[in-house]
This record gives sequence, C-alpha cells and structure tokens, in this order.
Amino acid sequence: MSGDDDYVYDEASGEWISAADAAAKAGGAGTAGGGVEVRDSVGNLLADGDQVTLIKDLKVKGANQTLKRGTLIKSIRLTGDDQEIDCRFDGIKGLVLRAEFVKKR
Repeated sequence: MSGDDDYVYDEASGEWISAADAAAKAGGAGTAGGGVEVRDSVGNLLADGDQVTLIKDLKVKGANQTLKRGTLIKSIRLTGDDQEIDCRFDGIKGLVLRAEFVKKR
C-alpha cells in the first residue's frame, strides 16, 4: 500500500475522503473570516469593505449616542462570527454591530 491510499474522516460531510482531497480542502479553508458566511437582514452576503445602512435605531452602549435608521456605515470588517461585524463610525471606537440590524447598500 502506498501513502496515496490513505483516507481520513471528514466531519463536515460525514464521509471518508482521500488524504489528498482533505489536504486540498484544508488549503482552501484559509479564507478571510474563517469561511463563515455573514448575511444581512434580508439575506445578502456581506464581505470585508462593504457599505451597510442601519434598518433600526440603535442605542450605543457607553457612548450616550443613538445611531438612527438609515445611517450609512462604510468599510465593514467581518469578525469570524456569523452575526457580528466590526466597523468605524465618527466618535465611536470599536463599534460592533449585529448583522440582523444592517442592510447591504
């Protein structure tokens, strides 16, 4: 038996796959955001650098400020969590928003 005949169990699919296929799959998993799909309130796929608008008034904890519905947030970053996005807004450092309260522009 050669080393090419090795098989590994893929927990994601629940099947035995060849070691070469497993290595190729692991090499493709190194995408930004850890491969997690983040979707906005209407189901659009979000990516780093996208612009979003708020669909609801949100009170910002610790900033004594309310972000109004329709506020444009530019250049978001994905955090690796499927429901959180990191962004910047004037006067608020380290703002993290839930994807369910934004809509892709």
